[in-house]
Amino acid sequence: MPAKLADPGQWAIQTGDYAATRFSRLDQITTANVKDLTPVWSFSTGALRGHEGGPLVVDDVMYVHAPFPNMIYALDLDHDGRVLWSYTPRQDPQTIAIMCCDTVYRGLAYADGRVFLHQADTTVVALDAKTGKVLWSVKNGDIARGETNSATVLPIRDKIIVGIAGGEYGARCHITAYEAATGKRLWRAYSVGPDEDLLVDPDKTTELGKPIGRDSSLKTWSGDQWRLGGGCTWGWFSYDPELDLFYYGAGNPSTWNPMQRPGDNKWAMTIFARSPETGTAKWVYQMTPHDEWDYDGVNEMVLSEQTIDGRSRKVLSHFDRNGFGYTLDRVTGELLVAEKFEPTVNWATRVDMDKASPTYGRPLVDKRYSTETKGEDETTQGICPGAPGAKNQAPSAYSPLTGLNYVPVNRLCMDYEPFRVTYTPGQPYVGATLTLYGPKEADGRTGRFIAWDPKTGKIVWAKEEPFSVWSGALATAGGLVFYGTLEGYLKAVDAKTGAELWRFKTPSGIVGNPMTYTHKGRQYVAVLSGVGGWAGIGIAAGLTDPQDGSGAVGAYQSLSSYTAMGGVLTVFGLR
Repeated sequence: MPAKLADPGQWAIQTGDYAATRFSRLDQITTANVKDLTPVWSFSTGALRGHEGGPLVVDDVMYVHAPFPNMIYALDLDHDGRVLWSYTPRQDPQTIAIMCCDTVYRGLAYADGRVFLHQADTTVVALDAKTGKVLWSVKNGDIARGETNSATVLPIRDKIIVGIAGGEYGARCHITAYEAATGKRLWRAYSVGPDEDLLVDPDKTTELGKPIGRDSSLKTWSGDQWRLGGGCTWGWFSYDPELDLFYYGAGNPSTWNPMQRPGDNKWAMTIFARSPETGTAKWVYQMTPHDEWDYDGVNEMVLSEQTIDGRSRKVLSHFDRNGFGYTLDRVTGELLVAEKFEPTVNWATRVDMDKASPTYGRPLVDKRYSTETKGEDETTQGICPGAPGAKNQAPSAYSPLTGLNYVPVNRLCMDYEPFRVTYTPGQPYVGATLTLYGPKEADGRTGRFIAWDPKTGKIVWAKEEPFSVWSGALATAGGLVFYGTLEGYLKAVDAKTGAELWRFKTPSGIVGNPMTYTHKGRQYVAVLSGVGGWAGIGIAAGLTDPQDGSGAVGAYQSLSSYTAMGGVLTVFGLR
């Protein structure tokens, strides 16, 4: 592991470590003294849209990003955040119009003296970490085809791995490796299409232990619909240096109208394990075949070691938008656990775990909540979760001290009406309208924060929240878990019990991810606030029609009574 990632006092990539645990070994701030945590300095980003992601800290410098146009600030920690340099990309304003779900960006990555930025317009940029000078830049996609970016990048050795967004515009999405020193493209792997585009070996790439076979994707699409197939890669990445495999998820098939794309639509909605050297997939697992609900499969893949059925295993845990928490053997792709982490989930009764069954590994869909049972232009009501998922992109955390995952949860249901849509390059290619609302069981609360046992697939404790938890989580060796709320509170809870020990109201709703670092021997916690993202799109973009934001404006219409726009970094330390 690179030295910057191994040092708990620094935070060099968005996930904190390659395993995407968002766990820090720092332990100065504890369950006993967290009550004395107080803000020590702050910084305004000058931007008003949603602030997802979080800052980096490397060698006494903090690197802070903002949403479109993706400004970057290098702040001197020796002088309470004095600006050392800043960088503002020049981007086509048209990019804003084609970005799904706000103009968010999930953050920078650092490696070997370079800061890597993947702009909204898909330009990948390497900056000199000391000066902010552009070292190289390369276009990863084309906004004229509806391709954009909101995700971070993953540095691995001499490469950086990048994804792309655009599933709501009929993009056929991919994962790409560039040479970190020069920006030279090394390989590209698509999520759907011919084997040579997927970078799969029909005889060696497996799903649930069996070779996927030739044309595994093409056989599951009707005609040439795969060319507009989605499977976008706008989420998170993790990496196992011992296995030399990296892991990520592919998003929804395109369009949202399932009747226009009969078949399983492989390999959208899929977990991939790939070689960073060649891009070749070792194994895949499709979580939601023939997705009918926009349950993007891009959420983080958290790597840990667990003892399951008496065996010590290297596992991957994933909390999908479809409402199921998965644990897989990350060496082989074997499915070990698949259970609902949100009890209101009803679109499927369970995942078939019988290895002798012809439907092994597939969700068993409740036809009452299938969006194609009634046909086009007809509404299916009461589907849970709603399209934003039982968990959206906000990354969970994992503590090796408790053996638990800490998961931000959305409690939303929806009514879904599919309709036929025609593809025009650069224009929306959605094919459904939604109405979003909280489940009756939630009594008006649409958020939860839970602790989850990846060995058993059981909730250990849960905290109810008034609004969906759109912030990432941070676990620490001090026995704490931090997370933010849409009203703007940063909270610290006991990792073992979930008891709330501290809270602070930041200037705006938190959709960013808390992180921690040390400076001159003192531990700090930092978080970006600035309401936005899909949940906060109404406030961030000034939308008022309840149907706007794919129904999010109506679902979160009361949020404006609790918070307003404004991007601010707040840094906390002990008194």
